[in-house]
Amino acid sequence: MGENEGSYRAIQTPGTRLGAQFNAGISTLEPGQSLTAAMGPGGKGPSRGLQLRVQSLDESQEFYDLDPRADGETLLTEVFTRSNLIESDYFGLEFQNTQMNWVWLEPTKLIVKQVRRPKNTLFRLSVKFFPPDPGQLQEEHTRYLFSLQMKRDLIEGRLACTENTATLLASHLVQSEIGDYDDVADRDFLKLNKLLPNQERVQERIMELHRRHLGQTPAESDFHVLEIARKLDMYGVRFHPAADREGTKINLAVAHIGLQVFQGNTKINTFNWSKIRKLSFKRKRFLIKLHPDVHGPHQDTLEFLMASRDLCKVFWKNCVEHHSFFRLFDQPQPKSKAIFFSRGSSFRYSGRTQKQLVEYVRDNGARRTPYQRCVAVYVHAFLQSIYPTDKAYFIAKEILTTERTYLKDLEVITVWFRSAVIKENVMPECLMTLLFSNIDPIYEFHRTFLKEIDQRLALWSGRSNAHVKGDYQKIGDVMLRNMCALKEFTSYLQKHDEVLAELEKATKRLKKLETVYKEFELQKVCYLPLNTFLLKPIQRLMHYKLILERLCKHYTPDHPDYNNSLKEVAEIATQLHTSLIRLENFQKLTELQRDLIGIENLTVPGREFIREGCLYKLTKKGLQQRMFFLFSDMLLYTSKGVTATNQFKVHGQLPLHGMIESENEWSVPHCFTIYSAQRTIVVAVSLEPESEDDMSLSHNSLDKQTQHRANTTMHVCWHRNTSVSMSDHSLAVENQLSGYLLRKFKNSNGWQKLWVVFTNFCLFFYKTHQDDFPLASLPLLGYTVSTPGESDTIHKEYVFKLQFKSHVYFFRAESEYTFERWMEVIKSAASATGRICLFMPKGPFERNGN
Repeated sequence: MGENEGSYRAIQTPGTRLGAQFNAGISTLEPGQSLTAAMGPGGKGPSRGLQLRVQSLDESQEFYDLDPRADGETLLTEVFTRSNLIESDYFGLEFQNTQMNWVWLEPTKLIVKQVRRPKNTLFRLSVKFFPPDPGQLQEEHTRYLFSLQMKRDLIEGRLACTENTATLLASHLVQSEIGDYDDVADRDFLKLNKLLPNQERVQERIMELHRRHLGQTPAESDFHVLEIARKLDMYGVRFHPAADREGTKINLAVAHIGLQVFQGNTKINTFNWSKIRKLSFKRKRFLIKLHPDVHGPHQDTLEFLMASRDLCKVFWKNCVEHHSFFRLFDQPQPKSKAIFFSRGSSFRYSGRTQKQLVEYVRDNGARRTPYQRCVAVYVHAFLQSIYPTDKAYFIAKEILTTERTYLKDLEVITVWFRSAVIKENVMPECLMTLLFSNIDPIYEFHRTFLKEIDQRLALWSGRSNAHVKGDYQKIGDVMLRNMCALKEFTSYLQKHDEVLAELEKATKRLKKLETVYKEFELQKVCYLPLNTFLLKPIQRLMHYKLILERLCKHYTPDHPDYNNSLKEVAEIATQLHTSLIRLENFQKLTELQRDLIGIENLTVPGREFIREGCLYKLTKKGLQQRMFFLFSDMLLYTSKGVTATNQFKVHGQLPLHGMIESENEWSVPHCFTIYSAQRTIVVAVSLEPESEDDMSLSHNSLDKQTQHRANTTMHVCWHRNTSVSMSDHSLAVENQLSGYLLRKFKNSNGWQKLWVVFTNFCLFFYKTHQDDFPLASLPLLGYTVSTPGESDTIHKEYVFKLQFKSHVYFFRAESEYTFERWMEVIKSAASATGRICLFMPKGPFERNGN
């Protein structure tokens, strides 16, 4: 065979550490790039330290500041220490190299020698060694992290199994995270957390199995997950593609027992460690030398061809580490030398073996502390990572959090919608120019603005350059500079009337564009009606004005932040206020035009939208639910059918001219009569909202693609038996808010950190602010908001409670200011009783929303 580039002799008497702990490592530098160049001028490393990003198994991310010359062991120790991980040797940190393959961070080698751009690399904490029996894991924390690894493997398709097994695993994972079965909590959790690739199809089965786990503790659930998973062929398996001597494509894997060979997901062979004499590789060839008694003296070496030398070496290193971890230290260390080196790699495993780890935890007095779920860690990090307590800091932070959401909203147009119309080539060039030449410069301005705010808040909070943060505990200078610059975009904002009108005309004229427009609105990224996003730039000016007003009220006139930024933005807002009212009315009319069947030309000049809401109309069959829409010149009433388009059908159109109403003519409570020139109708107001369970049934009967549009106000009014006026819509625009909150269900065990956006009378939930679309939403019309009572047993600060009948949610904010802001904005949207009363007429119909 000649000399091998790397070899490893597996002896039959375990107990000896094979060779020295020198680690040659894997170079992930670009071809031709030297380590000196990667480290900085003179080879002395960069002037600043390494800031590395590590993702935990619960998907939370943390940053670690290390010396530029730090090795892998330094980062591993920091991660294990911060995670309070005792049985740490089962775990490792993996990252993607320049070939986009996941490789393990080597402890004994410099990080900058392994990773080309450490600051831009995501390191993942992952299980590296999978023991055959989860009972060997002595810490509950360790078993929980193993359970999360099973969750990750399920999502990524690594833990292949039957559908029945997958749903059973998912049900135990749900029990582990949220506790005993609750229909609403289950549905919300499964919306926010993907456990299986085909989750939507088997969701009801997961919930049915979860119902059976009543009383099962999180620790018991984790143990069940591991007991099920360990019996699967794909437990802990990481494929390394190869081909045998005949050219047949196979996958190699290494496990506690030895080497495994797969075709597809089917295991076709296993070579136990006891059968293997030596492992080596030469260029792309991976070689397994067996003991003669296995295949006879004439076929003692098996050869597999891999795609490259680097991939071959990666697998060889994994084999060396697995053999060392699981097989060594079972017997006293033999005196004789156990390894013969050939030229090539001298890589050896450098951690504790499983035997040593078990004895350390069991016998060496490792103190076990009561373990709390990761949500407790979330709470601590959520509340303790913010050092400033000044109210001004949290006012400034509101600018940052809402700016993040605003930029994502702009991307719905500048990135996603642009991509859709270019792909299908359906938008006329003149309209493309008009639309994107107006919004692109605004988007680019706010990208830069967001970076400035983010940097300033980092300085203010002490996350960067803490020694000079005193000079940066302000936001007024950043706002003044950017609000002055924003005045230059006034001409762009004044063209939004034309943009909306031309886009509406084009969609009516061009059927292909209309089709693309409607299909785009069904995408998850378009979580609001599409033309709503075109109003965001002007609405954002109003947000700046309101936030800066709060900041000025907090400060005295002699404070540096009490400057002219408010004056600058107020001038622009005043100029555009009339335009905004006109645009919001036009947007609402076009939205209704698309959602109503049986009405044409709803956007005629001069027509104003006043109110939409649910009433009950007296018919031959009794009182029937109808959706009413009041405009400045007419009243429409409609019904909602279960259709794929999720639209309302117009049944009647009554002109307001000459219309009168009369109360108390019928014995039906809360009933009144509407007289018009065409007809007379009797309607009643229901003061009892429909249950959210009924809403779920209605949603589930719709085409799956349209479900995310069922949170528009007309659909929520229909299900909650309430109404919303145009003045309510305008108020909702002023009260948009976003930021991280901790959420807890009524019967759940812990808090979950979510990025929450409030807009259009609805809460939208994301895992992080970087996500492109929400995973779930909660319409707030009909909900009440309050602080928890004694019976809720919530003894935490800054918690508010949302309730609709028996459905209860708790949310926890990070400060008193953010708590008060969330209470304020939600109260503005949640009150249903007032809106029901407002819809009951007390005189002739008027041309306003009151």
